[in-house]
Amino acid sequence: MPSSAASLGDQAQLDKAVTLSVTEKGEVFYNKEKITQAQLPFRLQTLKSTSKDPRVVINGDAGADFRVVVGELDEVRKIGITKVGISTDKK
Repeated sequence: MPSSAASLGDQAQLDKAVTLSVTEKGEVFYNKEKITQAQLPFRLQTLKSTSKDPRVVINGDAGADFRVVVGELDEVRKIGITKVGISTDKK
């Protein structure tokens, strides 16, 4: 599994990170909860306001639309969360 998520810290810090996932069908999940693209900014803003050191891992299926993955990355950065890693699954 190629990943830049390891740069987010040790395993304990990674365990606290929120995972945003994009499936091959373009579905978006916040941790394991399916959400819409419209819900994402609100969720990220809540994360930033309730977490002292928010970390996000963006996970995309091998067949996921890269535009959706980049859109998630853009939203995370817009909110001001700077600790972001990307993880992909090979198929």
